[in-house]
Amino acid sequence: MLVVIGLLIGVVVGLVTQPTIPAGLLPYLPIAVVAALDAMFGALRAYLDDVFSDRVFITSFIFNVLIAAFIVFLGDQLGVGSQMTTAVVVVLGIRIFANAAALRRHIFKA
Repeated sequence: MLVVIGLLIGVVVGLVTQPTIPAGLLPYLPIAVVAALDAMFGALRAYLDDVFSDRVFITSFIFNVLIAAFIVFLGDQLGVGSQMTTAVVVVLGIRIFANAAALRRHIFKA
């Protein structure tokens, strides 16, 4: 629960302060957000399945963001940054929709 409260506080602080992001990091922001959403949907699914672990959530959250950013960085270095970004978004999007479907089945018993 503390993680969710921390996340909400972080979102509110970000919206109020509107921090500027260096231009070099801009390609990584959407990937980081999608990776974080994947970790959050996975955590919610685990919570509803009664197998949630805060350590798993935190490590999943951090590693998802770092690995996704590294893949995009590697793509930038190879000159195929936009294709790697698309690949990461597709893979994480599939995981998000799979978790959303599991949440729907769990919540609505359908």
